[in-house]
Amino acid sequence: MAGSELAVHAVTCQEVLDFYGVKIDRGLTSKQVDDQRSKYGPNKLDEQEKKSLWQLIVAQFEDLLVRILLASAMVSFALAYFDEKSREEGLTAYVEPLVILLILIANAFVGVWQESNAEKALDALKKLQPDHAHVLRDGTWQEIEAEDVVPGDLVEVKVGDKVPADMRVIKLNTTTIRIEQSQLTGESQSVSKEIEPVKEKDCVIQGKVNMLFASTTVSNGGCLGVVTGTGMRTEIGKIQDAVKDAAQDEEQTPLQQKLDDFGELLAKVIFVICAIVWLINYKHFFDPIHGTVLRGCIYYFKIAVALAVAAIPEGLPAVITTCLALGTRKMAKRNAIVRKLPSVETLGCTTVICSDKTGTLTTNEMCCQRLVLPTSATAMKVHVVEGNTYAPVGAIKDLKADWAKDKALHTFAKCGAVCNQSRLSVDGDGRYVRTGEPTEAAIMVLVEKLGCPDDAINKRCLQAPERSNADAMAFSKYWTSSCEKKATLEFTRDRKSMSVLCKDASQSGNVLYVKGAPESILERCTTVMLPDGTVEPLTNAGKKAVQDKMTDLAKEALRTLALAARFDLEPLSLNDYTGAEHKGHAQLSDPANFVKVETDLCFLGMVGIIDPPRQECKQAIQDCRVAGISVIMITGDNKITAQAIAQNLGILTSTENLARKSFTGQEFDALSEQAKVEVLKRIMVERDVEGAVFSRTEPKHKQIIVKILKQLGEIAAMTGDGVNDAPALKQADIGIAMGITGTEVAKEASDMVLADDNFSSIVHAVEEGRSIYNNMKAFIRYLISSNIGEVASIFFTAALGIPEGLAPVQLLWVNLVTDGLPATALGFNPPDLNVMQKPPRRKDDNLISGWVFFRYMVIGLYVGFATVGIFIYWYCFDISEDGHTLVSLTDLMAWGKCSAWEGFSAKPFLDLSFAKEPCSYFAAGKVKASTLSLTVLVVIEMLNAFNALSEDGSLIQMPPWTNPWLILACMGSVLVHFTILYIPFLAKIFAVCPLDVHDWTLVLNFSFPVIILDEIMKLFSRREQRRNRARGTGPLPSKVGRERKCTGCDEP
Repeated sequence: MAGSELAVHAVTCQEVLDFYGVKIDRGLTSKQVDDQRSKYGPNKLDEQEKKSLWQLIVAQFEDLLVRILLASAMVSFALAYFDEKSREEGLTAYVEPLVILLILIANAFVGVWQESNAEKALDALKKLQPDHAHVLRDGTWQEIEAEDVVPGDLVEVKVGDKVPADMRVIKLNTTTIRIEQSQLTGESQSVSKEIEPVKEKDCVIQGKVNMLFASTTVSNGGCLGVVTGTGMRTEIGKIQDAVKDAAQDEEQTPLQQKLDDFGELLAKVIFVICAIVWLINYKHFFDPIHGTVLRGCIYYFKIAVALAVAAIPEGLPAVITTCLALGTRKMAKRNAIVRKLPSVETLGCTTVICSDKTGTLTTNEMCCQRLVLPTSATAMKVHVVEGNTYAPVGAIKDLKADWAKDKALHTFAKCGAVCNQSRLSVDGDGRYVRTGEPTEAAIMVLVEKLGCPDDAINKRCLQAPERSNADAMAFSKYWTSSCEKKATLEFTRDRKSMSVLCKDASQSGNVLYVKGAPESILERCTTVMLPDGTVEPLTNAGKKAVQDKMTDLAKEALRTLALAARFDLEPLSLNDYTGAEHKGHAQLSDPANFVKVETDLCFLGMVGIIDPPRQECKQAIQDCRVAGISVIMITGDNKITAQAIAQNLGILTSTENLARKSFTGQEFDALSEQAKVEVLKRIMVERDVEGAVFSRTEPKHKQIIVKILKQLGEIAAMTGDGVNDAPALKQADIGIAMGITGTEVAKEASDMVLADDNFSSIVHAVEEGRSIYNNMKAFIRYLISSNIGEVASIFFTAALGIPEGLAPVQLLWVNLVTDGLPATALGFNPPDLNVMQKPPRRKDDNLISGWVFFRYMVIGLYVGFATVGIFIYWYCFDISEDGHTLVSLTDLMAWGKCSAWEGFSAKPFLDLSFAKEPCSYFAAGKVKASTLSLTVLVVIEMLNAFNALSEDGSLIQMPPWTNPWLILACMGSVLVHFTILYIPFLAKIFAVCPLDVHDWTLVLNFSFPVIILDEIMKLFSRREQRRNRARGTGPLPSKVGRERKCTGCDEP
C-alpha cells in the first residue's frame, strides 16, 4: 500500500492525517494531489500484456506431433511438385499435403480461439472498481473519477457505495458502518468498522477493523476515510499480482503430459522405423522401373513419409476433444459447467478438494437452528428449528403454539419482526432471497415459521412449500401491523445491541423491543416473561440458566442473539414519545444515552444462528473418503465455526486431532517451510480417516497450501467465489468457481463453474471425470492399435519389396474419417458401477500397460499381415471373374525389375489396358489389390472397436449393444467407406475401385480372425488376474485398488 512506511491500521487517525499532510476540514491541496499522482500513478489496475495473434498462432505448432505432420505435409508437397507424373494427375497429386494442412489449420484456429478467450480474469477485476468517488480537496467536496483518487485523499462513502481505494476510517458519519467484504476475505457476514487503532501491527485482513478495502461495498451506515493505497498497492491489486504469478505456474494436465510423452516416444519410433524402411530398400533404388537411382530413392522416401502419416493418430486430438466436449454436456446436466476441456479429465485423478465453506459446504443462508424460551423464572427450554435456507419451511420441535395461552410467544414473535430491518422476497424461480443483514433475515424466517393467531393466514402460509411474493413475510406483516415505529436505536459496539421504540396497539404506551448479544442483554435484564405472559423477576438462578444455554449453543458454534423488551418507559419520558419535537428526544439523539434507555429489560428468549451445512454434502464427503479423495476446508471464517461445520459434515471425525488438523492462516504461516510440508503430508496420509480445516485464511495462505500439495504430487481442486480466491483458483490443478455467489473474477480464473454452488456437484463431476478417462483409454487403445496395424502394413510392404498397397491419402482417410466415428462412440461406454470406490489414479499411471501394449502389438501385426496378405493373395492366388493375371510371389517381390522380364504381359481388367506398358500392372493395375487392402483395414478397425469395449471382458459378456452408439458409428464408418468405393469422382481421388460379392467375402475372411485373436488374449489376461488374486499379488480390492472394472473379467 502507499502507506507501507506506516502501519496505518495500527496508529491513531491524527497520525495517519499527519503522515499524508492532510487536514480533515480541507483535504489535500491541488499541489499535493499532483505530487501524489506523479509519485503513485493513477488509481487503476495494471493492464495485462496481451499475446499477439501471431504469437497465438505460433503456439499452436509447438506440439511435436503437429510438427511431424507439418514436416510430412511439406515433404509430400515438394515430392508431388517435382514429380513429373504429378502434372498428369493434376490437383489429385496434392490431396495428401492439402488434407494435412487443412487439419493443422483447423486445429490452430480452434486453439487460437480458445486462448484468446481464456485470460479474462484480470479484465474482470477492473469491473469491480467504482467509477466515481466523493472527495474533499481544497476545502470543497467534489465528485471525481475513481481513477483520479490519490493516497491522502479524504473520501466519503455511504450505504450502497463501492469503496474506491484502500482507506483508513477517520470519522463515522453514522453510529455504525458495516462493510460487505466477503468477496475479499471470505467472511460469511458483513463486518463492522471502527476508528480506533488495531493493537497488532502484523495482522490478517480480517483483523484490520479500521480499514476499508477497494471494491468492497458499504452495506450500512457511512464514514469519512483517508486513502492509504491506490491501484496495484491496494489489496485487490495484490490479488491481481498473485493471479499473474499463479498463471505463470500453471502446469499441463495429467492427460496433456501423457500425450506429450506419447508424442515424444512416437516421434522417436517413427524416425527409427522410417529410416529402417528406407534403408532396407536400398537395393531397390536401382530397379529399372524407377528410371534413375534418384527416382528410386524418392519412391521409397515417399513410402517412408506414408509410414510417418500412418504412425501418427491424426484423429486423436479431435476424438479427445469430442469426448471431453461430450463429458462437459453430461456434467452441465449435473450443474458443473466446464470452461476448459482438459479439466474434465483432470477431475478424474483429483486427490484432494480444497473447499471454501460459505456457500459451498454451507447454504450461505443464515438460519436460526435453536430457539431458547423460558419455561419458568429459572428454567429454559431449547427447541430445535428445522430448515437450512431462507425458505420459511421447517418444524420447531416440541413447540406447538397455542396463541390463546402462549402470550410470551406473541411478544417474542413481535420483537423478532419489529426489531428487524431485513426483508424476504420470492424471486422468479420461487427461491426466497433476503435483503439486509443475514442474521436479521434468519430471525425474520423464524418468525415466519412460528405463525400467528390469524387462522386464515396460518392456513395459507404456515409451513407452505410455496408462497407468493406478497406473502413472503405474511406473519411478520401481521406482527408489525399493530406497531408504529417511532425511533431506531442503531447498533453500537460498546453496548452490542440495537432496539426499536414503537407504539404498540396491544400496550397502553410505547414499547422498546431490543435484540443483541446475550451477555450484554442479560446484564440489563431485570425480569423474565413466562409462557402465559406474566412477568417475574430475573434472579441469579434465572441468569445462570440463560448463561448455561448460551454456553451450550456456543459449543455448537452457533451465533447467539437475545431478544428482550422494555414496557415501562415512563421514567425516561418516552412512554408517549412521538418524534423529534417530543421532550424525551434528547435521550435518543445521542448514542451515548442508548445504554440508559435499554435498561430494566424483560428477557423474552434467545436464538442460535448459523450458516448451516448443506444436507447433501455429508454423504458427498463420505463418498470422497471412499474414493480416496481428501477434503480440506479453507475459509476466511473464524476457527470455532469452521471446526463445528467440519465436524458436522464429517471432514473432521474427532476432537482429539484438532491441534494437528485445524489451523488458522496465521498459525500455518508461522510454521517453517518444512513444517508446512510435514503438516500437509500427514493430512494426505490420513485422508481415509479425516480431512483438515484452515480458518481465517488470506489469499496467500490458499496459494501456499495448493502449491505444497502440488509439490507432494497431489492433484488439487480448489473452490472459491470471491476475488480473494482468484489466485488459488488459478494455481490449482482444477479451479472451481461458484455460479450463483461467485464473482466474475473467480469465474474467469477457474476451470469449472458450479451452477448450484454445491459441493456435491464437484463429487458428481469427479465421478464423470473418472468415467471419461476410462472411456478415453478405450479409444486411445483402439486408435493406437489401428495405427500399429498401418505401420506394420507399410513395413511388411517395404520389407517384402512388393508394390505399395496403401497410399498416404488413403491412410489419412482411415485415420480421420473411418476411425474417428467409432473412437468417439467409445466415449459413450457406460460408466463402471464401482468407479467411485477406487482411489484416484496416480499422475504417473500409464495410459497403456505393458501387457496391453503387447496385446495391441500382436493385433497390429495381424492387421499388417491381413492388409498385405490380401494384397499378395489377389496378385498370386485369387481366381475371380475379372480375369486378372496371376503372378508368383517371387515375381511380385521383384516387380521393380519387370521391364527385364521376357514375354511378360497382363490381361486387361476394369477398363485398364496394359498392352503398351505391361509393368504398369504393378502400378495403375494394383487398384483392386489396394482397394482390398484398404477395405480389410477399415473392416478390421470396426471389429477392433468392439474389442475395445472392455480391456479384458469378452464380447460374450460385454456385447456390442451395451454401447448402441458404437454400433451406429461403425455402420456410419462403413457407409462412408462405401461412398469412396462406389462414387466414381471420389474413387478416382482415393485410387480405389468398386468391390463385388467375391471381393467382400475375401475381405471378411481376412478380417474376422482379429476378433478370435483378441478373445484368446483377453482369456489369458483374465486367467492371469485370477491367479494373481489367488496368490494375493493381483489388483487390490475395489476400495483401494487401481484396476479398471470390466464386466465379467473373472470369467474365462
